[in-house]
Amino acid sequence: MNTSPVTALELGVEPVASADDAELVAAIADLVNLVYDDAEAGLWFAGARRTGPQEIAELIRRRELVTARSGGRVVGTVRVQQLDDRLAEFGMLTADPQLRGVGIGRELVAFAERRARELGCTEMQLELLVPNTWSHPSKVFLRDWYARIGYRHVRTTRLDELYPELAPLLATACDLVISRKDLEEFDR
Repeated sequence: MNTSPVTALELGVEPVASADDAELVAAIADLVNLVYDDAEAGLWFAGARRTGPQEIAELIRRRELVTARSGGRVVGTVRVQQLDDRLAEFGMLTADPQLRGVGIGRELVAFAERRARELGCTEMQLELLVPNTWSHPSKVFLRDWYARIGYRHVRTTRLDELYPELAPLLATACDLVISRKDLEEFDR
């Protein structure tokens, strides 16, 4: 695990053995759902959950889940997956709501980008779910923040085109805004 001097966070790919720790897996799933309940309020029908313990355990087993810890407690997550030889994607970015503004998200994205480079990727992608008939404050904030750190819009698609199983859970029509960052450009 790396220790970030800026926020005293411990960041790292969650060890595979953690997938068998039911309490930890449930705590991570609860954190992700808590953050997404707020960040995506109004987008989903009541009761829709972003993830569950089974998915979290699987992401850990595949070595795709990065965690940020403070004082031994998980305070943030990001999923990093390699899509092809040159492209990685991050998602499921979360930071404990009680610790907003201290840089957890920034540190997790930086770690995800380093991880993508370690995997041999030269480009990073993210998908941002946005309502297509109204403006969601969290989504506007995230879109602007991602742009400030180098992510550029490459395309917009309907959620049901990529994730047809999720479309029936939406309370409002949404699109996926896909953005990418050239990791080589930001190495210079």
